[in-house]
Amino acid sequence: MMGLRGVFALFIATLPLTAQAQEVTPCDWRASAASVVEPWDENTRTFANGVVRLALLDTIEPAAAAFHVLVLSPPFDEVGGRQCRIISADAAGSGFEALDFAALEADYEPSTGLLFMMPARLYDPKDGPAKMGRLSFALNQATGEIATLFEAPK
Repeated sequence: MMGLRGVFALFIATLPLTAQAQEVTPCDWRASAASVVEPWDENTRTFANGVVRLALLDTIEPAAAAFHVLVLSPPFDEVGGRQCRIISADAAGSGFEALDFAALEADYEPSTGLLFMMPARLYDPKDGPAKMGRLSFALNQATGEIATLFEAPK
């Protein structure tokens, strides 16, 4: 089985071709504290000595695409606040049908940044629920850039 670094090496090599499926946007109404999935201690995690925080968001509607990932990370603004970003399933702002936050894996690659993976499922309006795939994303703390990839089940 390929290790986390091997998967991310493949991920980084394929970014120009596959990273378009998800959308990373500045925080909006979806990032409300009311959207953080309870219990908070099971659905938020910190990395990089606490300066990076991920949280699972559930916006309730649309029911088949309500889950998003909240990312608080450097770079810091002029008053010391972190950037706030949301990872959604598509450019229309729809979320994922499911995200297995408990299975979140993380690693650090000096040339890329923080690397994250978790099981995820997209909703297909034509065919209904799909099998669990994998959401992967890389965070460059220096620039704030977040690159994403969704690998569908084969």
